[in-house]
Amino acid sequence: MGIFERFLSVWVGLGIIAGVFLGSIAPQVFSQIAAFEYAHVNIVVAVLIWLMIYPMMVQVDFSAIKDVGKKPKGIILTLVINWLIKPFSMAALGWLFFKVFFADMVDAQTANEYIAGMILLGVAPCTAMVFVWSQLTKGDANYTLVQVSINDVIMIFAFAPITAFLLGVTDIQVPWQTLLLSVVLYVLLPLLAGAITRAKLDKKDDHSRLNAFLAKTKPWSIVGLIATVVLLFGFQAETILAKPQAIVLIAIPLLIQTYGIFAIAYFAAKKMKLPHNVAAPACMIGTSNFFELAVAVAISLFGLHSGAALATVVGVLVEVPVMLSLVYFANKTRHWFTGSDTSA
Repeated sequence: MGIFERFLSVWVGLGIIAGVFLGSIAPQVFSQIAAFEYAHVNIVVAVLIWLMIYPMMVQVDFSAIKDVGKKPKGIILTLVINWLIKPFSMAALGWLFFKVFFADMVDAQTANEYIAGMILLGVAPCTAMVFVWSQLTKGDANYTLVQVSINDVIMIFAFAPITAFLLGVTDIQVPWQTLLLSVVLYVLLPLLAGAITRAKLDKKDDHSRLNAFLAKTKPWSIVGLIATVVLLFGFQAETILAKPQAIVLIAIPLLIQTYGIFAIAYFAAKKMKLPHNVAAPACMIGTSNFFELAVAVAISLFGLHSGAALATVVGVLVEVPVMLSLVYFANKTRHWFTGSDTSA
């Protein structure tokens, strides 16, 4: 791994600090960037997210889906966690904490927006960063591609209705046009662009041109990630500095959700006797979030300075260090899985 991937948590941390600092000393600049939008979608954020996602989407090999029948257990696990457990447990935790435990600390409208942001995180399983987590846990790269590919296909059709249903439960009006536009912009189109690029570069199926292209674009993906973090925290700088307690309140249920989902998935993977190189990525996909999509939809639906946008940004703040801790745990417990290489 390169220096960017190896010290990813450091770069994200520096990006967060830089974003808050710049947003506090030059709020007018970030206000101007925030106003640069079309159809409720911020153009600058969209460009950065595309810069981040596109190289990851090129890695997705949809032709690998045909081999899924050979090892169905790992796919079953990630689908159950991602689509039958995680969205609903996230909504339940959001409601429990902001309607019950923290009800006296947050006004009703803000509480609804925090819950909405958590729901958006819960309905978006990881697409891009999971390749990093899979590599760090020595996961089966091809199988990870299959898991991500199937989740991406399902997300195209399931993200909007599940999100709308859960947001409706929390009495929030859902503008379907904006929600569907975000799914098309941040999931469908990058997937298509990635598939077309992969098909053109890998015609001989020797992966040489594809690997060369990915090597050149990977740094730009990291740049896109860090720049997105700087921008998002710059947008929220005044709120973060004025209401640091809000960050803590949002982080508590997110941490419980993240570690809780991983525990459920990891326990299930062990009981299903999955090999570690399949189990670890499956659990990472279910645990982490496609926060790029969640942030984009939150901004589109509720605005750059909304509680929902803040909740998804806190998801970014929480995710990287938490996922790195889970990577460490997964590597240390490799010997729990029958037939796994304990020397790694």
